Amino acid sequence: MIYREAGQFKTSYAADQAIFPILQDRIAVAIMMVVALVVIPMFGSDYFLEIIMINVLFFSLAAIGLNLLTGYTGQISLGTGGFMAVGAVSSYKMAILFPDLNIILIFLLSGLFAAAVGILFGLPSLRIKGFYLAVATLAAQFFLDWLFLRVDWFTNASTAIEGVPRSLFGVTITGPAATPVAKYYVALGFVLVFALIAKNLVRSQVGRAWMAIRDMDIAAEIIGIRPLRTKLLAFAISSFYCGIAGSLMLFLFYDSAEPDLFDINLSFKVLFMIIIGGLGSILGSFLGAAFIVTIPVILTNAPDLLGLPISSELAKHLEFMIFGALIIFFLIVEPHGLARLWQIAKEKLRQWPFPY
Repeated sequence: MIYREAGQFKTSYAADQAIFPILQDRIAVAIMMVVALVVIPMFGSDYFLEIIMINVLFFSLAAIGLNLLTGYTGQISLGTGGFMAVGAVSSYKMAILFPDLNIILIFLLSGLFAAAVGILFGLPSLRIKGFYLAVATLAAQFFLDWLFLRVDWFTNASTAIEGVPRSLFGVTITGPAATPVAKYYVALGFVLVFALIAKNLVRSQVGRAWMAIRDMDIAAEIIGIRPLRTKLLAFAISSFYCGIAGSLMLFLFYDSAEPDLFDINLSFKVLFMIIIGGLGSILGSFLGAAFIVTIPVILTNAPDLLGLPISSELAKHLEFMIFGALIIFFLIVEPHGLARLWQIAKEKLRQWPFPY
């Protein structure tokens, strides 16, 4: 009764194939857009915007990229941090070499550089899969870490990657002079645009080919899907998203970052996001990123809010323990992630108040 499709008739193919065909979904999305565009920037503190929201946004973008590759195409990757590093370092070099280049163009070009590297390291997926592919992408992670730490050209003979101030429409959006609200709007704009592109992409012929490769690659090849083009396209688009996320991470969050910030731990963090949020779900990417980012903040600040005499070292260890326990709990209770829990809640609303 609360969430029923009954009475909502479709009179055209476009209406039937809409991303949000149900009125309740469109209302919920409109409310979330108002909250994201107006309420959060207006009432959110600088700490909330910089430490939580901006992190959630660029991690959501990286999680969407990995979900396109792992969740929709079935290609396991442990090199997400390396592809994000490619985007970050390439955007830094372009900002240094071309001072007058538009910052939006820098972000997009950094994604293209990451896509090229993703295609290169995606070539082994044509012959191997599963655990062996994961090891191959792990090798890519270690190689890219070594490259950016050992070759001075990428960092101008320094281990520090310093943020370069840039403005957009007269407003400084990067560097120490940028306000948290300006950084938040830039990150939000990129995430909204590319999330919409990803949502339409997985509903297209390309997305159906990805899912066919994921479910049974031999059968997909028999019906005419080309594994070479399909898998490499998935690696390219996934790396493109991760490269832009790494570039946003550098310019909007780390005004002075180290290349080793994009290490294997970051790759595992993004992988945990899509596992907890839900494989093969764009919504799950957002839910997983929000979970991974906010839970440590809550666990860190909870002892102070409750007045518990806990040292910072003990609080940090408790954070890892509770965080790991929560991950195991969610994987046991609902292995399909938080997105599946949301689907179950909507099904309950459809049946309320008469369960059947």
